[in-house]
Amino acid sequence: MRRREFLGLGLGTTGAILLSQCSRGASQSSVPGSALAQAPVHSSEGGLLSFDLVAEAQQVKLGNRNANLLTYNGQVPGPRLEAKPGDTVQLRFTNRLNQSTNLHYHGLHIPPTGTGDNVFLEIPPGETYSYEFQIPANHPAGTFWYHPHYHGLVAEQLFGGLAGLFVVRGELDEIPEVQAAQEEFLILKDFALDRSGNIPNPGHMAQMTGRIGDLLTANGQFNPSLEIPQGGLLRLRLLNASSSRFFWLSLEDHPFYLIATDGGAIASPVELNDLVLAPGERVEVLVKGDREPGQYRLLNQPFNPAQGMMGGGRMGGGMMGGGMMGSSPNRNSTETVATLTYNGTTDALPLPNQLLTVESLPEPQATRQFTFNHGMGMGMVFLINGKAFDHNRIDTQVLLNTVEDWEIINTGTMAHPFHVHINKFQVISRNGQPTPYAAWKDVASVSPGETIRIRIPFRDYAGKTVYHCHVLDHEDRGMMGILDIQQT
Repeated sequence: MRRREFLGLGLGTTGAILLSQCSRGASQSSVPGSALAQAPVHSSEGGLLSFDLVAEAQQVKLGNRNANLLTYNGQVPGPRLEAKPGDTVQLRFTNRLNQSTNLHYHGLHIPPTGTGDNVFLEIPPGETYSYEFQIPANHPAGTFWYHPHYHGLVAEQLFGGLAGLFVVRGELDEIPEVQAAQEEFLILKDFALDRSGNIPNPGHMAQMTGRIGDLLTANGQFNPSLEIPQGGLLRLRLLNASSSRFFWLSLEDHPFYLIATDGGAIASPVELNDLVLAPGERVEVLVKGDREPGQYRLLNQPFNPAQGMMGGGRMGGGMMGGGMMGSSPNRNSTETVATLTYNGTTDALPLPNQLLTVESLPEPQATRQFTFNHGMGMGMVFLINGKAFDHNRIDTQVLLNTVEDWEIINTGTMAHPFHVHINKFQVISRNGQPTPYAAWKDVASVSPGETIRIRIPFRDYAGKTVYHCHVLDHEDRGMMGILDIQQT
């Protein structure tokens, strides 16, 4: 599959302002750093995942620098939580920040109300809240995550470091070829630090177009090293945990073999030379250790923030929305995110021929349109169907156990990754052209001038939840709607 065909699935770019970094001593290096670190793992036992999670400001190491960030349990990224279909999750969450917050279980199909994925909760500073929900017995295996979702502070808190993986183990993990692969998780995230190790004030322009930091990290490290034996197979599980930055990734001399998207496995591996991750997106890829032994860089390429990938790819001399905040030596250059090193040999491991069936959805019972754009209020506001978010307004009512098609139309000048809570969807077409293969998604980026059609089944859970742009400054500035799923 050619790059252009794959990128039509829902990946793009965003207009954004790069936050200046006053001290550049910790910028990316072409020399591989320490071995890739993994967050502590907390797994369910006997059908129960019980865990205490604390959000607090903490000084942590970011590369070789002291950074004053927002952390879960004192770590950036936060602990990795793992459960299985049918498990009960009990999570006691304490807010030690100086502002209100809450938790969103991004991608999980769980109740949107009560103690489930309830983004309307406010957990004030100093308070503890107990989340409890059951993961459905038929929930797909996949790479999901948790992060704050208190409206108005989402971008600030995520940019500050609050993010962690939530992994559901299941059928995909049991496919013999996948099971035989060496597994690594990469949480990709950008940061900005001033000389004192603090996150600088993003300023008005960055809040309008989306804050971006010029320190690229994988699991909180600069250019960490991974190893693979010659003949081996590497399973990379990738999350873009940035507030606004898109990652355009390639691995020197190695193709990726895509096996899963946001919502779980696809039907069979798809070979890709590169891939783009919008904020909030996840993919799982296999990498074959079938090249000459050596070091190979996982590269992040620059791109035009307004045109999107379909518009030609690389950045021009400036950025949309008023130029750069300060200068960055990296904004027009390809940067190394991590380095893969061959170490030892093993018998050649094969790729799987088949993965898991992707359900064919029935024809929709209704079709709706959602137009994304921006306007001016108290500064720039971001609008869906001409309206900014209102806590007291229901924007869309749907019936439980129905299937709908939603057309997402971007008439603005920046890309908008569209995210729906609770229920995943399939991208049916982009600008009228059908997608080349079926995949479950919960984030699909829409470049300026594009229209995508998604097909979404509303299953299992009634109640109020939200849909929004996952450039989180856009969400905080109005680009979100309330979805009410009603009992039939």
